[in-house]
Amino acid sequence: MTNGGDPARTLALLWRDEGAIPRRGPRRGLSLDQVVDAAIAVADAEGLAVLSIRRVAQALDTSPMTLYTHVPGKAELLDLMIDSAYARMPRTGTAGRPWREKLTAVAADNRTLFRDHPWTIAVSTQRPALGPGALGKYEHELSALDGLGLTDVQMDDCLTYLLLFVHAAARTEHEARVAREATAMTDEQWWAAAGPVLGRLVGPGEFPLASRVGAAAGAAHGSAYDPEHVYEFGLGRVLDGVALVLPRHT
Repeated sequence: MTNGGDPARTLALLWRDEGAIPRRGPRRGLSLDQVVDAAIAVADAEGLAVLSIRRVAQALDTSPMTLYTHVPGKAELLDLMIDSAYARMPRTGTAGRPWREKLTAVAADNRTLFRDHPWTIAVSTQRPALGPGALGKYEHELSALDGLGLTDVQMDDCLTYLLLFVHAAARTEHEARVAREATAMTDEQWWAAAGPVLGRLVGPGEFPLASRVGAAAGAAHGSAYDPEHVYEFGLGRVLDGVALVLPRHT
């Protein structure tokens, strides 16, 4: 999770307060940004489970002690990584567009973030790292809801509602991709193997509603789970929900 380290120290690092960066020790010409970039590259390629100060030091061909002259530990490094990912994620310009298009763009930008950096799906941001990347992201996304007649609290509620949906959809999509890679089977291949076995174990008419609806959904989407359909259908319902909160004239 973010904000696992000392909050004051982390904020100073996020905002590049020179007073927070130790001046003694083997610096060897590395910058804090280089350390963060290397950590993101490790997490992108190998996942958060592999991430450590030692692993990042290996990627930079230096010693862990050198990295400790930049960051106190893994908790602070993770805050710096997520804030950097936020700062670099797409921010689609939406000025002058209808509010549904604006929120659709916000959702798409976050979906791209999760696809580009799958490790961000696993990072809890209940206590967000309040760096320039995070605050810039929040400012940009709130602008999609500004001027719609919502209160400030309603704007935050609607944005949170949207982003929670995108996060859940991204997590499920990632899990499906991991399952395909782990089994070396597509969904169609998995069902081709499991279907006949299930047919022998479950009697005809035993679960008529589940059988009928499941077969219809599978035929419509080509598998039991279609990430694109789930995302498009769910996003539409989220936007419908936001519409209920807006003043009628919006």
